[in-house]
Amino acid sequence: MKRLAMGLMAALVACGPTGSSQAEGDVTFAGTMEGLPPQAPASFGFGSEADAARVAMWDIDVRPDGEGLPEGSGTVEQGRQVFGTYCMECHGETGTEGPNDRLVGGGGWEEGVPSVRAVGNYWQHPTTLFDFIRRAMPQLTPGLLTSDQTYAVIAYLLHLNEIVPADAVMNAETLPVVVMPARDRFVLDDRQGGSGPVR
Repeated sequence: MKRLAMGLMAALVACGPTGSSQAEGDVTFAGTMEGLPPQAPASFGFGSEADAARVAMWDIDVRPDGEGLPEGSGTVEQGRQVFGTYCMECHGETGTEGPNDRLVGGGGWEEGVPSVRAVGNYWQHPTTLFDFIRRAMPQLTPGLLTSDQTYAVIAYLLHLNEIVPADAVMNAETLPVVVMPARDRFVLDDRQGGSGPVR
């Protein structure tokens, strides 16, 4: 709280005297914050309203049932090329070497928990792979891959994990019907206030 108040005070200094006029589109500060003087302005002079186009840029979630998947498609062979270009440096030539997270295999489950969590033995829904990769990968340049490249690298990863054949094509219709090995190892948290699948 103290850090936030200090940040707001710095913004007040940067925005000039309290008598400055509010520009069109400025975001109005509607809350109260300890430490702000009573003459603090209603607007700090930065920010803008989130219009429909801006919201749409971030409204890209993909659900377990496939809702939200975009158009496009990719093959296992295309995915091998994408993986070699954008993924291999962090995950190894076969998705097992690292140095970052292992993507292939992972072994069995002992006492209800996998010894290593990988796509092949731990990921519950293949569709959420699309969501994660599109948002977070490649690590240094997230959002770089096209929808076709994302479908392709998923096809390749599923093939490396022996979940789909070498001639598989992933798209908005085929990806949701892929059954992951760990699909039934998760249960829905139906307790009051529960938030979803748990293991």
